[in-house]
Amino acid sequence: MQPLDAAKKPAVHTTPLNHVGLWVDDLSAAMEWMTAQGVRFAPGGIRKGATGHDICFIHPKGSVEAPLGGEGVLIELVQAPPDVVAALAPAHAT
Repeated sequence: MQPLDAAKKPAVHTTPLNHVGLWVDDLSAAMEWMTAQGVRFAPGGIRKGATGHDICFIHPKGSVEAPLGGEGVLIELVQAPPDVVAALAPAHAT
């Protein structure tokens, strides 16, 4: 991750910003699909995060077994609560 302006916040190129988090509609399905595509996940699998939501992490670097990683960035996938999933769901034509 590179900053648009190194003098401004967030300073994505320095600590303490150590990861980014993304809401996911179905964390288990996303992790299963991404694993099949060759994404490397950090050890620990799906677990409760600090805010009580289920989470997992995409490892910053790929490996021989799973060549795709976060390109140097730790990426947190967070199970979105049902109200968030519903609010962001596309409207279906009836």
